[in-house]
Amino acid sequence: MKELPTTSMPILLLIVFITALCSSFEMNCSEPTHPALLEALTPVFNLSSIRPVKNSSTTTNISVTFTLFGILGVDEKAQLLNTYIWLQYWWHNEFISWDPIECGTDKISLPKEKFWVPDIVINEFMNENSAPSVPYVYLDYDGWVKDAHPVKVVSSCNLDIYTFPFDIQNCTFTFNSYIHHARDIKIMLGVPVKNITERSKRVMTTLGEWELLDITFHDFNVDEYSIDEIAFHIRLRRRATLYVVNLLIPSIFLITVDLFSFLLPPQTIDRSSFKMTLILGYTVFLLIMNDLLPITGNSIPLINVFLSLCLTLMVASLVETILITNLLFNAVNFCSVPRWIQVLVLQIIGPIVFIPRKIKKSQHAGPQTTEATKGPDEIKSQAVESKAVQELKKVGKHIQAIRVQVEQQLGSSNPDSEDWLQCRPPKVKPSMFLFLSITLLLCVPPSTSAMLHCTDPSPMSLLVALQPVFELSAIRPVRLYSTPLNVTTDFVMYGILGVDEKAQLLTTYIWLTTLWHNEFVAWDPEECGCESISIPRNKIWVPDVVINEFMEKNSAPSVPYVYLLSNGIVMDQQPVRVVSSCRLDIYLFPFDIQNCTFSFNSYIHAKAGIDLAVEYSVESMYLNSKAIMATMGEWELTGIKTKSYNFVSGYGQIYEELRFFISVRRRSTLYVVNLLLPSCFLISLDLFSFILPPKSVDRSLFKMTLILGYTVFLLMMNDLLPVTGNTIPLINVFLCLCLALMVASLLETIIVTNLLRGSVQYQSPSRWVKVVFHFLGPLVHLPFKARDGEDIVIQNVDAQEMIVSTPVEDRDASKELLNEDEPLQELRTLTSDLAAIRLQLEKHLNSSKSTEEWVQVGLIIDRLLFILYILFITVSFITIITLWVTSDNYSHKE
Repeated sequence: MKELPTTSMPILLLIVFITALCSSFEMNCSEPTHPALLEALTPVFNLSSIRPVKNSSTTTNISVTFTLFGILGVDEKAQLLNTYIWLQYWWHNEFISWDPIECGTDKISLPKEKFWVPDIVINEFMNENSAPSVPYVYLDYDGWVKDAHPVKVVSSCNLDIYTFPFDIQNCTFTFNSYIHHARDIKIMLGVPVKNITERSKRVMTTLGEWELLDITFHDFNVDEYSIDEIAFHIRLRRRATLYVVNLLIPSIFLITVDLFSFLLPPQTIDRSSFKMTLILGYTVFLLIMNDLLPITGNSIPLINVFLSLCLTLMVASLVETILITNLLFNAVNFCSVPRWIQVLVLQIIGPIVFIPRKIKKSQHAGPQTTEATKGPDEIKSQAVESKAVQELKKVGKHIQAIRVQVEQQLGSSNPDSEDWLQCRPPKVKPSMFLFLSITLLLCVPPSTSAMLHCTDPSPMSLLVALQPVFELSAIRPVRLYSTPLNVTTDFVMYGILGVDEKAQLLTTYIWLTTLWHNEFVAWDPEECGCESISIPRNKIWVPDVVINEFMEKNSAPSVPYVYLLSNGIVMDQQPVRVVSSCRLDIYLFPFDIQNCTFSFNSYIHAKAGIDLAVEYSVESMYLNSKAIMATMGEWELTGIKTKSYNFVSGYGQIYEELRFFISVRRRSTLYVVNLLLPSCFLISLDLFSFILPPKSVDRSLFKMTLILGYTVFLLMMNDLLPVTGNTIPLINVFLCLCLALMVASLLETIIVTNLLRGSVQYQSPSRWVKVVFHFLGPLVHLPFKARDGEDIVIQNVDAQEMIVSTPVEDRDASKELLNEDEPLQELRTLTSDLAAIRLQLEKHLNSSKSTEEWVQVGLIIDRLLFILYILFITVSFITIITLWVTSDNYSHKE
């Protein structure tokens, strides 16, 4: 077998290392000064690429502790917790030991890059550390290395905000090595967790929305081929005073005002306008307080349910007021109350709410006097007062006629209408299985690999043997240029952080694993003392496999090491925060399912240089992703598929591309509860406003207030709607149609009001208008009635004589009056005045033929729009429910 070319440099390094390490790793200082100690530590600096152990089977124990210095905030929608911690961990370096007296100090601070540093990460970390960097570590004389630095942690946390603002959140910090197994690195708790909690509470500087309750600790028992990890569970409590004072108490005040509005008498006060104004005020209040409410697609907070119920009660109260107003003003035109309503409402519900049914007494009851009982004096008195009685009878007739007219106009109660009025209501990572499978399947080194030889079974000797391989890190690790390098890749999706519809970007967090074979590497595990070794990534060749859709720099924590196996297999694992382009189709928002693509390919190598393949099946990738996904926010993973593509470049070279198709579904509950249901409530409220009698209530003012409230609601919910220039979501069309129907309803109300109250000035409708409404009337169950005959004239003998009498007759009548009694004169004068009032009232109340036709036109228009409203709401409800159910069924099938 052909060996790698050798140079004199590795031999010299080997001599230096062996010389330095054969003295039991004791550092000798020429003098007790810092420069002398630095010179003595130089051989150790050359060993920074390997774990600081003499024997590869020795485990490096890493002690970890931290202090929670600040709680910066919570992002409920992305399910992220922002904190600031002081992180400390220390470990033992077996290559270091010196005499404090001989070297003049028991510790020294040196640059971090001079030593091996463990790749300890927080598993839930979703972004790069933006805290100030600390470039130094402390080194003790007995070999203990202490590393301390601040970390701004943006971590995933499954937030449960159901009891907001009285919620308590439980978030986890999982510390583990990203690449090293438990046989190499063991993570331990540095100080008691009680001390961590007490110190965090003592030094915490942020006294904002969140309060630290306690920190608990959990250790995992794993085998040697798994990743060792420890977890800290942090319990946080939200300070609720701000939300109680600014959100809950004002809401209770407003709903109480709506409760007291029931005391307003509906017969004399327009209660509907009052309630509509109150709903508008409540909507404006929610708009102002919108920034205080959490936004999440996982669950609906209880406070959102409370606010929605308050709004629902206000809307229901307004609908009830509309029905009561209709009963008060139009009950005279209704048929008799059905028997079942009389029993249910008047006899059962009435006594329960302390409103017993009123029994109307007969107006004709009372004692009657017959002619037989009359005495002679009474008969004589009747003869004397006959003329006065006749005048009183005339006055009674006029008053009775006026009463009938007024009762018909004002809707005077009758037994049926009174019945209607009484009806009003007062974790293990997949890398472990990957490592085991590689070790078992590829335990025999390929025949083309160069066998490395170790002088002794120690990591230092293996590091020296690998020096020639490190010098070949600039080329592909194949002996023949024509040999393609097989690179396998797979990933686990750890979190879906969000979607930017306007920029068409998908933000995710994945654990990426890449494998390839280095033909320059092979050693005997017994000869070198280990089957694998972790080395810095920059020491060997790494494939340039990228995600084509990547639009930003990877901001996830960096992992500086890779695993190198004795058979030449290289395993590279690292977290990647992927901000990728994705063609988003939001037409069915919020019931949309997005299909995005991760295209893996070598940026410069053709297929002849790098051949890509998938390590595991996509089914296992999907199941692993579902099992360990930490974020439970707006988006849910529904599927992963893969396919390989070959394409020819402009230079005739064939390139390979491995595409993963990621399917994610939006959780729509938030948008249904906060956007669609309130819109349906408001549009239904506008539908019920058609019940208001347009002759008695100013319906236009009510509808104008409703439109204003709906506009404020849309402004409040603007942040929930997606922004994109590609297509218009269906929900935007729905909201625009709702607003258009409200405006059309307002315009129709203005026209109908004009026809009802101003048509007396209009001419008779044109013939084509009559034809059109003769056709539309039966469709809406309001047949167009043409009035026959002339206007009705009330015949009254006394009134006619009074109107057509001549001056001579007036003088004769005045002479006759002088001869009569004064009471009789007053009665006749009163009779004449009442007759004139009666004629004027009848003239005002009896409309002309053209007026009645225009009124019928207005009523048909009103009924037609009412039916269109019902059809639109019915179709909208069916469409929303169908899309919602279809979306949920798709998720369950996946």
